[in-house]
Amino acid sequence: MDIHEYQAKELLSNFGVPVPRGNVAYTPDQAVYCAREIGGNRWVLKAQIHSGGRGQAGGVRVCGSEHEVHAAASELLGARLVTKQTGPQGKLVQRLYVEAAVPIAKELYIGFVLDRRSERVCVVATPEGGMEIEEIAAQSPESLLRVVIEPAVGMQAFQARELCFGLGIEAAQLPDATRAVLGAYRAFRDLDATMVEINPLAVTVDGRVLALDAKMTFDDNALFRRPTVRELRDYTEEDPREAEASKHGLNYVGLDGEIGCIVNGAGLAMATMDMIKLAGAEPANFLDVGGGASPERVAAAFRIVLGDPRVKVVLVNIFAGINRCDWIAQGVVHAAREQHISIPIVARLAGTNVEEGRRILRESGLSIITADTLADAAQKAVDALHSVTGGPARLNGAVPGAPTLAGAAR
Repeated sequence: MDIHEYQAKELLSNFGVPVPRGNVAYTPDQAVYCAREIGGNRWVLKAQIHSGGRGQAGGVRVCGSEHEVHAAASELLGARLVTKQTGPQGKLVQRLYVEAAVPIAKELYIGFVLDRRSERVCVVATPEGGMEIEEIAAQSPESLLRVVIEPAVGMQAFQARELCFGLGIEAAQLPDATRAVLGAYRAFRDLDATMVEINPLAVTVDGRVLALDAKMTFDDNALFRRPTVRELRDYTEEDPREAEASKHGLNYVGLDGEIGCIVNGAGLAMATMDMIKLAGAEPANFLDVGGGASPERVAAAFRIVLGDPRVKVVLVNIFAGINRCDWIAQGVVHAAREQHISIPIVARLAGTNVEEGRRILRESGLSIITADTLADAAQKAVDALHSVTGGPARLNGAVPGAPTLAGAAR
């Protein structure tokens, strides 16, 4: 789960990371009021969207008067900001963060991430802040500093000091910089984050150390024990289908193909997508219904998959262990009847109660194409797609006694 910059700064400040004064505005008049409340004569307006590269896309404005603040806010609010991470469709700007502008003497980068190879938290830092870390890694990898943190003891003060020395921070700013680094680590650890990035961590002309930008990402599986973090979720920044899936405990990622996938288990879902591509088509999504999917959950999965107008075929691939094939079959039949599904459904069931599951499909009277293996299911799904789109077809696995797939498609 991602959050906005202003939310990340509020969380980090609670752990002792210094940030400039700032407030959120939803209208141009609010932006002007925020500037007055902050004081001073220069302010920075930042579009609040879940994306990097906002500055390059024109989403960050420096203003020297209240008139400029109002004009910039009027231009940004309601606009679609297109960055390298949003794609051509961009993201709608619905709120701004108004912040006091500070004179910068030095910009640094520091990020905390999970290194899955070493199974440790890794700190990555560089004295070349203000740039995307990917650009820094490509252009000057020798400038990157790395510290691996032992989870049994956490980040130690000496590690933070060594990191600050490596970043070229002078002795006068060392205590503040060390506190900022340790505070960011504690926020990462105590809030179950998977990424904390401060870019830039700035040393100002008057000797202060401030986090001028901040990003935080959290482990979705730990949100149940972090209610204050969970409340920060902005569903308007997410794919509506992914947001709906999360409400039902489903893992969904939308793709660009035409064969919708409903699978239990992330590994099996990945293998299913690979087999669809091997058979000559593209998957429309990744969807993992989990190990304990009920018929209601399967029906919800169908609604989400069919919410994509590009989906022409649905492939259900279940290997039941904790799950049960009869539950899945009941969910498939319930969804097909309730939602009046007219596109082909290919179902491959294996594992617990598989015979009962196949009986439910067979006696449902619906045009459900069955398959015994993953390769067979993928091929039949592609053949079904060809039959709908007018390509070659090789359909021979429809449930006996059910209407033909061609008739169902019509």
